Amino acid sequence: MPSVRRVAHAFLERQGLTTVFGNPGSNELPFLAGLPAGFRYVLGLHEGAVVAMADGFAQASGRPVLVNLHAASGSGNALGALTNAVAARTPLVLLAGQQVRPAVGPEANLASVDAPALMKPLVGWAAEPACAEDVPRALAQAVFEARLQRRPAYLSVPYDDWSAEVGENAAAVLDRRVERAGVPDQAQGRRLVERVSAARRPVLVLGGDIDAEGLFDDAVRLAERLEAPVWAAPSLFRLPFPNRHPRFRGVLPAGIAPACAAFEGHDLVLVLGAPVFRYHEHLPGRYLPEGTRLVQVTSDASAAARAPVGEALVADPAAVIALLLRSAPASARPAGPYRPVPEPLTAEGPGLHPEQVFAALRDALPRDTAYVVESTSTNAAWWRQMDLRRPGSYYFPAAGGLGFGLPGAVGVAMARPDRPVAAVVGDGSANYGITALWTAARHRVPLTVVLLRNGTYGALRWFGGLLGVPDAPGLDIPGLDFTRVAEGYGVPARHVEDAGELRAALAEHTDGPRLLQVDTALTTPS
Repeated sequence: MPSVRRVAHAFLERQGLTTVFGNPGSNELPFLAGLPAGFRYVLGLHEGAVVAMADGFAQASGRPVLVNLHAASGSGNALGALTNAVAARTPLVLLAGQQVRPAVGPEANLASVDAPALMKPLVGWAAEPACAEDVPRALAQAVFEARLQRRPAYLSVPYDDWSAEVGENAAAVLDRRVERAGVPDQAQGRRLVERVSAARRPVLVLGGDIDAEGLFDDAVRLAERLEAPVWAAPSLFRLPFPNRHPRFRGVLPAGIAPACAAFEGHDLVLVLGAPVFRYHEHLPGRYLPEGTRLVQVTSDASAAARAPVGEALVADPAAVIALLLRSAPASARPAGPYRPVPEPLTAEGPGLHPEQVFAALRDALPRDTAYVVESTSTNAAWWRQMDLRRPGSYYFPAAGGLGFGLPGAVGVAMARPDRPVAAVVGDGSANYGITALWTAARHRVPLTVVLLRNGTYGALRWFGGLLGVPDAPGLDIPGLDFTRVAEGYGVPARHVEDAGELRAALAEHTDGPRLLQVDTALTTPS
């Protein structure tokens, strides 16, 4: 009779979940025993970095990824990074070790008491099988739940289950397939087409799902066909539209009142692949201008249900975009040239202005570079200088949780070895995921890390002004030298002091990871 472990390994192999990100403990070792030759275990030195690496890998590859966590302690360490994966709708399968079954009730050391409850409400599904015989089926459900919901799923398995023998029914999971289709029916499609056709001045709001689902180029065609301006949804984690396209208006303000102001003069707001809306700053007001209607199209039923305004259609955005492209007449006016990039601002004091850094990235790195960004205080400078015209060019921590940037970039680079990848991180955020440098070094990941050092939590300083708290303590972090930290983890690093030196360093060829530290002036997100 086969063991639970053998059936589980075979199922994961058939599902393509052969790259495992993890930081194992004793409870996890029985699952890891005898991994088939085609599996790859990617070790991270902290569970936050592990989940962020897996998040980046899954987003860049478009496939579910297995994450191996240690009981309650490892699962707890992963929670902060998990918030970003949830907001990005990343299909992670979190597999955690549990004490042997007889030890769970007495709460022996390393027993996770009520393990599924620990991860709720973040994950879309969480369970611990009632018996060893149910482990293969439950593992299959975790994979399918993650894929169907596009949200992390969590399974806790007592470690004595892996060696248990199972009957012939357990192998039935090997041939399972679960798929989802979301095409609007005829009446729904007709109503939507009539709404869009009747609009005199429609505006599109595109979310990160557009890029995640491979609809970047289709969104460009739709905007040009409708002759509609385009906003990216607030709290942007993936870029769904070329940011210098003549119809692009930028990232929608993350406050109710300014977002409403952005819709003035438009009779229809068509939201594709985004919640309505992930506001941040509390700036109350009307949701929409008088006379403006909003229609949301999303495959995320929860996002549709919780929206505070507008109509919603839970459907595959790809099917809806295809429908609108078929029904809308060809535009008589060309889109026009892409907007030019302005000259970068320069700093008055010591250090480079972040715009000078981003201009150097734009000019020196290949046009198809994928950027993983976690430097929130330089947000305005970033969008002023970058010219991103390709799908999969931009990744950002979806829930705003620091610690995604460095490990997320490692995951993206591992998933897309065919594409240059650069991490752009601030000195404040770098500390949250710094251990990912060790993984990058061990796997010779071709990654450029550009670390902007300004010695403070710049975004918090800006928020202090918004909230009327100018004197909050704990906002400065002087004395950090990331070149020495990086070298300790095995990553070559150097400190560059001017724009010319930065451009020259970026132009150098490298076949592994590298870190460039740049001192920058303090700027604000907007």
